[in-house]
Amino acid sequence: MNAQAVAAESIVNALTVDVEDYFQVSAFAAHIPRSSWDSQPCRVEANIERILGLLSEAKVSATFFTLGWIAERYPALVRRLVDGGHELASHGYEHLRANEQGYGAFLADIRLAKAVLEDIAGREVNGYRAPSFSIGPANFWAFDCIAEAGYRYSSSIYPIRHDHYGAPDAPRFPYKVRENLLEVPVATVRMWNSSWPAGGGGYFRLLPYRISKWSISQVNAVDRRPAMFYFHPWELDPTQPRVKGPGAKARFRHYLNLDRTEPRLKSLLADFRWDRVDRVFLNGGT
Repeated sequence: MNAQAVAAESIVNALTVDVEDYFQVSAFAAHIPRSSWDSQPCRVEANIERILGLLSEAKVSATFFTLGWIAERYPALVRRLVDGGHELASHGYEHLRANEQGYGAFLADIRLAKAVLEDIAGREVNGYRAPSFSIGPANFWAFDCIAEAGYRYSSSIYPIRHDHYGAPDAPRFPYKVRENLLEVPVATVRMWNSSWPAGGGGYFRLLPYRISKWSISQVNAVDRRPAMFYFHPWELDPTQPRVKGPGAKARFRHYLNLDRTEPRLKSLLADFRWDRVDRVFLNGGT
């Protein structure tokens, strides 16, 4: 094994979960009003239990970016995450995109989420991730709110081109966006003068696993940096209810390869080293 490969194997990456249910994704917002959320069959508890089982088996700790709405209804789930040694972080209160809110409304949402999570968990919440990576050049003021609300880090920018989000010119690796606030982007690889997704989400399901494995290996071996990876609980749930109304592209992105996520995650956990965001990036890591 060459020196580059040895160095890559020593790198610990950050594993993250965006804790939301299938009916809360942005692509379905026009078809499932928030007023109906309480009447939807909720599957997040069972899906999180499956994830916790996988992590326990692999002896991996992760960061769970959790909606305040979920935490209020499933406080025992939040305590289970914390008691299991995982990091609790914020995904906002009710999955409102940052770029669809004004300053005051956004600040109120992320403050409420932080307060709810901290009250249930009994410990500080340091991290925040904007729903759908909805912070970009048009609303960088959102970082003022995140800092004001008392978060220490954000993971709200995906430095790629995408039809619903993305800031392709943003730095690929952690950087200070405010004096006391670190932005930790989701992992990308650099090819053909562009940044390409390497950090999970729908790409992890839609593309063959070998592409995800190669991409993370590139970040570790070539950039010699930890990778930030994410997925959702509903992505391990192939029997979830089918939502009526979304277009073909939204259905394709949401439902394709749901049955392949769990075995791919098992491979991912075995192929790389993983830990919580705070330990990878805040405690001396960059």
